[in-house]
Amino acid sequence: MGAWDIGHFDNDTAADFGGRVDDAEPGKKADVLRDVLSAIADTGPEQYADCGEEAVAAAALIAAQCPGGEPVTTAYGPKEPLPPLPADLRPLAVRALDRLTEKNAEPLDLWEDAGEDQAWLAGIAALRAVLVGSSGE
Repeated sequence: MGAWDIGHFDNDTAADFGGRVDDAEPGKKADVLRDVLSAIADTGPEQYADCGEEAVAAAALIAAQCPGGEPVTTAYGPKEPLPPLPADLRPLAVRALDRLTEKNAEPLDLWEDAGEDQAWLAGIAALRAVLVGSSGE
């Protein structure tokens, strides 16, 4: 992961994902988010969850539309505003974030190696709190 900071879009993979979201047709943007979230959420604990940076970025985009959510204002996120996202993405995003904070998850492993795992986990917890508060999980 080519990361320059701890933010949800502060790595090469998430920045590229922001471009992919922009490139999707307006009616397909939610599908792009759903696909990356499902890929992580459906990874069992015995499997290695890699490329979770896209799922974190997707969760940040969803949380931005929730009450109490922080807007995604980084230059590395999508340039175009997203249409209102379906509410069913919120619990899926929570499941993906939960999977990324368990063993066998590449982003957690990489942040542990860099000694920044607690800061990264705090950012994930903040996203999760907004999503849970909005989804009723």
